[in-house]
Amino acid sequence: MNRVARVFSGIQPTGVPQLGNYLGSIKNWVALQSQHLDSASSQPHDQYISIVDLHALTVPRPPARLRTDTFEMAASLIACGIDPSRTVLFRQSTVHAHTQLMWALACITPVGWLNRMTQWKSKLHGSQQYGSLNVHSAAAQSLLTGLFAYPVLMAADVLLYGATHIPVGDDQIQHIEFTRDVCDQFHKTYGHVFSAPRVLLSQTKRVMSLKDPLRKMSKSDPNDSSRINLTDSDDAIIRKIRKAHTDSIQGIS
Repeated sequence: MNRVARVFSGIQPTGVPQLGNYLGSIKNWVALQSQHLDSASSQPHDQYISIVDLHALTVPRPPARLRTDTFEMAASLIACGIDPSRTVLFRQSTVHAHTQLMWALACITPVGWLNRMTQWKSKLHGSQQYGSLNVHSAAAQSLLTGLFAYPVLMAADVLLYGATHIPVGDDQIQHIEFTRDVCDQFHKTYGHVFSAPRVLLSQTKRVMSLKDPLRKMSKSDPNDSSRINLTDSDDAIIRKIRKAHTDSIQGIS
């Protein structure tokens, strides 16, 4: 009997999403609700979207703010077209198995695998120019364990639901490769339990910050002018674009 294809995605509760979230992820998730992953099959697939509030703890914030941001993210996803009758939409922390599986996976994951991950380096260093930064570097001694180890939680998120396909941008492929490696390591240790997921690569290119073209547009940027929020008024969008960082070449490049 063939397994039903299952799509899993996660999004941090940052409140109302910004344009990069919508074009890079949410728009694709909405479209997947009415698409078939296999054009040769008429069998529908399952779709799970988790609001990953445990991942959000890598940047500490007041509990009341986290609850509000989680509610606003859920409301925004539904407003953008996520249909709870066709997509399982849930808050990560309500399913305790996420952290239970993370611990089991962490116990078989070498530190060297985490040391090679690029995202903690870019967040710690504040840019993409992190060079030879590693966990033993002086600059990494303030690195919080949650930020360093969160790829293991991401792997647990995916493997827990038997996901077959993960929609990601090109900057997230490393995390799926990490998940597949952890999956293989688990099978070598305990026997075959999980299915290794495949990448569904988004066709949308990264939307960059309006203030720093070397960084992605992000809700974590303290400068609100660096992004276009989905709830921004027309006037606010026009004002932000007029003040956006541009090159000196006339026309579109």
